[in-house]
Amino acid sequence: MDAKTCLQKLQYVGVLTFATVDAEGAPQLRQISAIHYEPDALYFFTARGKAFCRQLLTDGRVQILGYTRYKEMIRLSGRATPVPDSEQKRWMDVIFAEQPYLANVYPGDTREIGIIFQIRSGEIEYFNLGVRPILRENYPLGPGKVEPKGYRITDACIGCGRCLSRCPQRCITPGKPYVIQPEYCLHCGACMEICPVQAVKRWDHNDAI
Repeated sequence: MDAKTCLQKLQYVGVLTFATVDAEGAPQLRQISAIHYEPDALYFFTARGKAFCRQLLTDGRVQILGYTRYKEMIRLSGRATPVPDSEQKRWMDVIFAEQPYLANVYPGDTREIGIIFQIRSGEIEYFNLGVRPILRENYPLGPGKVEPKGYRITDACIGCGRCLSRCPQRCITPGKPYVIQPEYCLHCGACMEICPVQAVKRWDHNDAI
């Protein structure tokens, strides 16, 4: 699995959930299908008058979520930016050709009310609940960075093994200290709750990987 494959899977899903926040910080969700996929980028269409467009132009941060029939969750976190004016028509033509229904929504030259955004940098999280142990991986999109998530066991570990006995996915291996295998971790926090010496910590993005 890699970022390119995840984008292909999102394309198969078709209609994706886009999340932004409004001017008051309230979460906003909408379903978007006017999307074109490149191996290393995603392009999408919206109308300039929509609140969605205003939120993207004001902040730019967006999360995109797709869920496959095989219990795979794919989440893209990134920043959407308008495509340069010189490229707007090109990508608009591509999206309208790939999504014929758009001609019913924006017939003729009414499509000119639209704007094309691109996401070329970000982080993709792949989470498969359909296998055991579950599989969780993160990939950079373009120059995007992958931040550590979930939990880690520090040198304060006394080796009692309680974390392993409580872990739903049995993804902790004995050692000094015990080690959480992040690719199989649910991020449920059971290990942190049961540790008698508080040796389990949430990842801080300032920590070194």
